[in-house]
Amino acid sequence: MAVVQRKDGRAALLYLIPAGIVLLALMAYPIYQLVVISLFDYGQPQASGAAPLVFLGLDNYTKLLGDPQFWEVLATTVVFAAVCVAGTMLVGTALAVLADRARPIPRLLLFLAALGAWATPTMAGSYVWLFLFDQDFGLVNEVFASLGFGGMRGHSWTFERYSAFGLVAGEIIWCSFPFVLVTMYAGITAIPREVVEAASLDGASTRRTATAVLFPILRPILMIATIQSIIWDFKVFTQIYVMTNGGGVAGQNLVLNVYAYQKAFAGEEYGLGAAIGVVMTVLLLLVTGLYVRAQRGAR
Repeated sequence: MAVVQRKDGRAALLYLIPAGIVLLALMAYPIYQLVVISLFDYGQPQASGAAPLVFLGLDNYTKLLGDPQFWEVLATTVVFAAVCVAGTMLVGTALAVLADRARPIPRLLLFLAALGAWATPTMAGSYVWLFLFDQDFGLVNEVFASLGFGGMRGHSWTFERYSAFGLVAGEIIWCSFPFVLVTMYAGITAIPREVVEAASLDGASTRRTATAVLFPILRPILMIATIQSIIWDFKVFTQIYVMTNGGGVAGQNLVLNVYAYQKAFAGEEYGLGAAIGVVMTVLLLLVTGLYVRAQRGAR
């Protein structure tokens, strides 16, 4: 048995080597350049060749970690990403269960609507949501006003910190849940019906069947969908930048990617912006590693 497992492991490794080489070629050099730039005083003069590079070592990281705004933006990013991931997973999984139980025509309409949201370009989707929630001409404010909430007429959803974050989170969940829907639906439909029927014959309730039978089978798929959502939502940029006009009033809606953009391009501190990118990469690797380890320990 052990010999067979070793042979299977070697075969799997051989199949993964080509993909690993491609990923290494596509990722290793950009990450290397990001780390190198973060170690230098690299601004617009250095980028244009008008001034020599000055090696700073870890000074950019020291400056970054000593900046209170960085820690505030980091905490905001973590909370915002957690809300988006939780919302995406809940909506996508719930709709996957609904699709599994729906009739063919309603299921087809659900998938068409979801794929339409998924296929919408991020920039276009952000502007559509801004138009729907516009304080003067938005449909949402008009609907609320027609229902008797007169104070919502002329309400600005992007002026206040939390309403702006809520609006952006809604747009992110809207364009992200189709991935979870399709992934979870594929996993649910792949479960043999005999497994569910056997649990039912053993007297298991619907809740017990879901938690003790279906969830363990779907755990690897849930892990993949969750990791993908964490990576996407932690490094969100376009929605925040477009919908809050570059980070909100006085930077109240900054997340790490927008913060790095402001430091690197608006402030012309490319080295500091690269340092923020390195920190984000390390954090994502740590979160992903811890999550994978927790899932393996739960088996």
